[in-house]
Amino acid sequence: MKRLFRPYLALLVLGSLMLTATSCGDDEPKPLEEEELITTLRITLEPVGKTQTVVGIFRDVDGDGGNPATANTMRLEANTTYNATIKLFDESKNTPVELTNEIKEEADEHEFFYQALDNLALSISKTDRDNSQRPIGLQAQIVTTNTSTGKLRITLKHQPNLKVGPNEPNREQTGLTRGETDIQAEFPVIVE
Repeated sequence: MKRLFRPYLALLVLGSLMLTATSCGDDEPKPLEEEELITTLRITLEPVGKTQTVVGIFRDVDGDGGNPATANTMRLEANTTYNATIKLFDESKNTPVELTNEIKEEADEHEFFYQALDNLALSISKTDRDNSQRPIGLQAQIVTTNTSTGKLRITLKHQPNLKVGPNEPNREQTGLTRGETDIQAEFPVIVE
């Protein structure tokens, strides 16, 4: 009896082997991580050599498009240096969740940007760094000069694969226009 080569059987066997080989790998799809909602930004300003700590709280519990956000007015002393620390929370749940550690863990993808608006007389420098020595901004030093009023805007940007520092000349400098905004808070400030 003569055996004939049947190409369609060979293709069927080859296709079955390929299907089995690709379905047995370790490349299981990972579940998508749900992004946390940042509803609250709390900044604590501790004056150097003085005792009056100032706390600013920005809160937008229902997110964009709902009720307007709230922020208290911060009263700062002129000619004073403050050490600033930021904490983030999700207060949309029954039990508020602090999110600050998540930003620290993903520091290479996040950066805070500070802006003094409306002639507010102060300067800001970020004092914490990620593992590549690029600024984070969870901690900063704020120095007031003359008496003034205005707003302090704090923006947290999520910048995966975009965050760069001044010593990385082959890449564009990180800035407010790059990445996705996780939260933007504005505080009325009076320097007196």
